[in-house]
Amino acid sequence: MKNGIHPDYHPVVFQDAGTGTRFLTRSTVTSDRTTEWEDGNSYPLVVVDVTSESHPFWTGAARVMDTAGRVEKFERRYGRRRP
Repeated sequence: MKNGIHPDYHPVVFQDAGTGTRFLTRSTVTSDRTTEWEDGNSYPLVVVDVTSESHPFWTGAARVMDTAGRVEKFERRYGRRRP
């Protein structure tokens, strides 16, 4: 690797804004906020909207869809299907 062209890669704590879950990883992102981690060291803190702790795909939480409205719209557009 060439020197001086890569961003600084350092430990960072990410916190989920919805659940409050925090995890320590490495990243190039910077932040003015810091937090104390379990090992006693202070790391930059980055608060994010969605992580695997709150994302519906990973939590299994289903979204409520308006399926009745979709069916009615389809029937209006293409007619009711007869068996």
